[in-house]
Parts: sequence; structure tokens; C-alpha cells
Amino acid sequence: MKLVELGRTTYAASYAAQKAALAARIAGTGPDTLLVCEHEPVITVGRTRGAGQNVLLPGDWPVVEVERGGDVTWHGPGQIVAYPIVALPEGKQDLHAHLHALEEAAIRTCVDLGLPAGRDPRNTGAWIRGRKVCSIGIACRRWVTWHGLALNVSPDLSAFSRIHPCGFEAGVMTSLAVEADRPLALDEVQPLLVQHLRALLPWDEAAG
Repeated sequence: MKLVELGRTTYAASYAAQKAALAARIAGTGPDTLLVCEHEPVITVGRTRGAGQNVLLPGDWPVVEVERGGDVTWHGPGQIVAYPIVALPEGKQDLHAHLHALEEAAIRTCVDLGLPAGRDPRNTGAWIRGRKVCSIGIACRRWVTWHGLALNVSPDLSAFSRIHPCGFEAGVMTSLAVEADRPLALDEVQPLLVQHLRALLPWDEAAG
């Protein structure tokens, strides 16, 4: 698995990196790749019907319609976004299992920090005490996945008031820093998340 750390970047730049890695993986000229970044503020709109109606007050932030499943979400500073571009092998071509693995990676990261994370049986993502700390939305082309997850480490949660995140009221969103009641840096959390994604996803280490 190739790890690419993009740092803080625009959504357009990360999207271009995803598309390039996806095309190479489909063509067999590139490896499974994990892109990790922190975005400049952006609102993305998934494929859920009527999702665009959950964009309330975007202001000067870009609003981008994307291929992933799910509703509206916000990405911005203080949030780790991970995009696994993975060729699901025969016997593991199950998008529900892939979503479950992404949820599990986020949950294990929370547990590493002493936080009681888990799942909501009706909604995707990772949840802590009834509030959402990680949003997930994926796409798949020729059994190669892209898009991924966004883990709230220490963002300004008021950003979510500009949308109905995942169709919910903004107050449903939380962060690791809020739940841990202490400052948390992305550099502290990112290695934990990467470690769990490496362990849980079906990487082809020989590819590329």
C-alpha cells in the first residue's frame, strides 16, 4: 500500500490525486493507495436524493457534487480525511464490508484515545455518546474503491451549522478533542488511523 500524505490542500487538488490513483489502479499501473489530507473549507454533496437541499449557508465555500454515496458534509481544518483507493479482490467485493472496515478503523482510533466509540445501527460512521465523529461515503469503479472517511479531530464545529450534515441538525456532530476534553493535534491522531486502515483493508502489497 502506498501512503500519500497531501497535507493541507484544496478539495480540487485531492480530487485530482484520487482520480489519478484510481485510473492507475484500474489500469494495473499503480498500487493500492491511501491518500490522507486536511482540506481547506469545502462542502461536498453526495448521491443521496435531495442532498443539495441540505446546503444552507455555504457563503464563499465551494460546494462540490461528488460520486460518493451519502448526503452533504463539510471538510475543513482540524479534520483528517482519508481516501483509500483499493482494488477489492475476488471474495471481498463487498461494499458493505468495505464501509464496515472504514467505520472500524475510525472506531479503533477513538478507542486508542480512550473514547467509547461505536456504530449507530441506522446510520453510517463512527459515533461517540450519540454524536457523530466520523463521516463515511464511498464510490467504486470496476471494484476499485475511492472517496472514504472524514474524522473530526479538532475542527470548529460551528462550520457544520452551514449545512444539515448527513441530513441531521448540526448539533449531532462532535470531535475527538471535544469528547476527550483536551487539545488534540492531527499529527497525534493520523498515525493511529493509518495503522488501523492498513490492518483492516485488503491491500495488495505486491501491486504496483
